[in-house]
Amino acid sequence: MKIWQKNIDVDSFVESFTVGKDREMDMHLAGADVLGSLAHTRMLNSIGLMTDEDLTAVQQELKNIYKEIQEGQFEIEDSVEDVHSQVEMMLTKRIGEAGKKIHSGRSRNDQVLVDLKLYFRSEIHSIFNNTEVLFNQLIKLSEQYKQVLMPGYTHLQIAMPSSFGLWFGAYAESLVDDLHLLKAAWAVCNKNPLGSAAGYGSSFPLNRTMTTDLLGFEDLNYNVVYAQMGRGKTERVLAQAMSSISATLAKFAMDVTLFINQNFGFISFPAHLTTGSSIMPHKKNPDVFELIRSRCNKIQALPTEIAMMTTNLPVGYHRDLQLLKENLFPAFQSLNDCLEIATFMLENIEIKNNILDDPKYDYLFSVEVVNNEVLAGIPFREAYKNIGLAIEEGTFQPSKEVNHTHEGSIGNLCNDQIQRMFSDVKADFGFEKVEKALADLLK
Repeated sequence: MKIWQKNIDVDSFVESFTVGKDREMDMHLAGADVLGSLAHTRMLNSIGLMTDEDLTAVQQELKNIYKEIQEGQFEIEDSVEDVHSQVEMMLTKRIGEAGKKIHSGRSRNDQVLVDLKLYFRSEIHSIFNNTEVLFNQLIKLSEQYKQVLMPGYTHLQIAMPSSFGLWFGAYAESLVDDLHLLKAAWAVCNKNPLGSAAGYGSSFPLNRTMTTDLLGFEDLNYNVVYAQMGRGKTERVLAQAMSSISATLAKFAMDVTLFINQNFGFISFPAHLTTGSSIMPHKKNPDVFELIRSRCNKIQALPTEIAMMTTNLPVGYHRDLQLLKENLFPAFQSLNDCLEIATFMLENIEIKNNILDDPKYDYLFSVEVVNNEVLAGIPFREAYKNIGLAIEEGTFQPSKEVNHTHEGSIGNLCNDQIQRMFSDVKADFGFEKVEKALADLLK
């Protein structure tokens, strides 16, 4: 029997279909579910719905269950519908009647909402941490190879001189902007829905501000109807932020697969980090970056998947929302894996020097020659025409001295400013406040 059932058993076929993969997905929420109950029961005690004696027993056993979860000793039994029921059942078996009191003033609706918010915060923190490690590696490489020139392209045609400093630094700065979107997702996730119950509040005098503080949330989802409407919207906003980071990674991975190609030959990796062919002994394939590209493109589809699953759902909870877990939860692991392996690969990247000595890159310097004539007093349009005619006639002579000094150019990467922007967005998250609140809750 389920905790919500009366005297009629649900048909086994219906049971199997409606539960689906929810037990598997709910394992991700187990720790968050206990944290939410720790805060909720302290609040119940504060308004007289749980005695001090019951609270002590409940709090202690919830912390024991949390420890079991952290040690990998927790499981959701096949006969139990979800993580909320499993925790409540374990609690009741171990401490008796007090365990039956923890659900007062809440519904499984707001219970899963707060679980998701807590879980999403944790995953955002993990994504941020892995992004920070990759960012630092990109900045390090940008500084290390800032003097090494490479071709720049537009329309995949040779365009102007670039540098490995510019290339690495560009992706570092891209990650900064991606983190602004992740910060927006954090702000949406960092509001407390607990106390909205089934979406219409409770006749109990709940203290929602108290649970907000205990769980380290920045603010409340005040309107109880909107708190429920946030299910699906929160996932979509978070998926959009993950999609932005993924777009940066996928673009970088595409660059790598081009630049490692023998027709480019700008970079390489040790043989043990590439794969081979079953019949072509010369092959060194960039499988890691091909998989990063595909995984990240898959994540970029996630906001659309979520939107299609939630579009035009009317107000209130709907079982459709359960399936969002199956789309979103695996994406956290996939994105973190991509961030970690990208950093690892970049720690072993090998850069080719003197690429632009090859005559096929001479035309890269046409703009440099035009600019030199302008500096000598020739009007730009006249200089452009002169160099264009020289190229057509085969008399063009490149000037391979590159003198770019403005902000963000080859000679002035402004990596210190990019690092400053990263530090600014990091400070906006306020991870420390959340960590302290949860640590206090578990004392």
